[in-house]
Amino acid sequence: MSSSAGGSDLFQSYEQDFQTVTDSIRQKIDQQISTQSGEQRKATVRAAEREIDEVDEILGQMEMEILNIPTPSRTRLQAKLRLFKSEAEKMKRDLRRASAIAPNRASERDELLGDYANSSQSDLDASTMDQRQRLLSGTERLGESSRRLEDSHRLALETEGIGINILSTLKGQRETMLRARDTLSEADSYIDKASKTLKGMARRMATNKMITAAIILILIALIVLVIWTKLF
Repeated sequence: MSSSAGGSDLFQSYEQDFQTVTDSIRQKIDQQISTQSGEQRKATVRAAEREIDEVDEILGQMEMEILNIPTPSRTRLQAKLRLFKSEAEKMKRDLRRASAIAPNRASERDELLGDYANSSQSDLDASTMDQRQRLLSGTERLGESSRRLEDSHRLALETEGIGINILSTLKGQRETMLRARDTLSEADSYIDKASKTLKGMARRMATNKMITAAIILILIALIVLVIWTKLF
């Protein structure tokens, strides 16, 4: 299986498929379901549900592919997979929410507020109007807070992925330093052995020199003795 700098080519292909399908789902949730009604709305919801099933299948394929990727790249891709799973869960929640609310927010607002602005015969007074407006505004703020919370969660997951990558890098550097230390210790041991060998050779050379000098002195003494004997 071929690999690239960021992981396997097959994983990148799954990632592109995931992005394509999620973009389609997001378009249905944000632009189509909220403006449709009746059978058209139901058909769009069913299509989005099928695409979510396809997303789950793609995530499963990604999870299996990660097992075939070398460990240095695996940690980063696992963090990315967790982000994808989180995004898929968010889309499921958004789809359920979009399927449960009324077809159109503007229609819902008009239905709640009525035609008070255009009809003088409305049975809603200004106080009731204001209360309903505040209710809708509070609902919108709650939705915005939920989106911000989800964005914060996504950012936390991304930060976790970066931290995992940093820890993996530091671990690799630590192992490299430990191997270098072991190599230096081994070299130091060899140096000690070589030093002891050289000292032993030096001692033997000194001993040989002393023996040679003693032999020379004995020979000289014998020569002198022989000459002395012949002369006297």
